[in-house]
Amino acid sequence: MAVILNIETSGSPCSAALTAEGMVLAHREEFEGRNHAAVLSDFIKQCLAHAADHEIKVEAVAVSLGPGSYTGLRIGLSEAKGLAYALGVPLIGVETLKLLTVTVMFGSMDIDPDTIFIPMVDARRMEVYTGAYDMALEPMMTPGALVLEGDAYADLMKSGRPLLFFGSGAGKAREFFGGCPRATFVPEIEALATNMLALSEQAYSRRDFIDTAYSTPIYLKEFQATKPKCKI
Repeated sequence: MAVILNIETSGSPCSAALTAEGMVLAHREEFEGRNHAAVLSDFIKQCLAHAADHEIKVEAVAVSLGPGSYTGLRIGLSEAKGLAYALGVPLIGVETLKLLTVTVMFGSMDIDPDTIFIPMVDARRMEVYTGAYDMALEPMMTPGALVLEGDAYADLMKSGRPLLFFGSGAGKAREFFGGCPRATFVPEIEALATNMLALSEQAYSRRDFIDTAYSTPIYLKEFQATKPKCKI
């Protein structure tokens, strides 16, 4: 398997990880908040230093494309593009909702195989970025921005299958769907570079690369700038 430098900046944590053959060779993480611009470059340098010290050649760069923080995604993709170009290696894009899903799948051995996995990234107010997948990562709901309402997941609810809501938006979901006996909520799940390796290695083996120059993050909705409040 390829040696891949993975970069994740879609949420509050900022992380980078050097992986190969299903193993994490080096990683750096910061959980203090949206401080990505200040720490990401150093995390990348430390992972590259580990590769150099062990005479390991980085063969690809992988980056989480979103959805998530607009600023974080731009920072991560910009760093990944520059690094892939400088190293002359391909660039891999990892969907954040799938990343959250495999994090849950690999983090527990006690999951019903009929479970529907519902990753949720917190957005504004009662909105989340979300989708739904089965155990094979086949989509059961088109990823998108969704306002949480009583019938938001009506079709999935009607399936009768276990529903696993997780991610930074899962706390919101509990307010609406907490009464469903088949629903479980895990709000603590975060996207981290160490958990990207399964998806990034799969993409590398399939030669599923993205354009180093023109690729853009997966925002799922248009950026809405807010004006600063005037001080009198």
